[in-house]
Amino acid sequence: MRPEHTAHDPRQRFRRLPEPVRVEDTVESHDPLPAPDPTMGRDTETEFLLRTAG
Repeated sequence: MRPEHTAHDPRQRFRRLPEPVRVEDTVESHDPLPAPDPTMGRDTETEFLLRTAG
């Protein structure tokens, strides 16, 4: 056996595939909360008109 293939060789962990994950061990996902309103409830068109009409 060559010295680079000893038991302490870090490449040894890549020589075999990991055990497959069982379906029972997986996590069910869910939709996140709806995104917040980017205008935060304000009427930006009216605010723009009031700022620039003066």
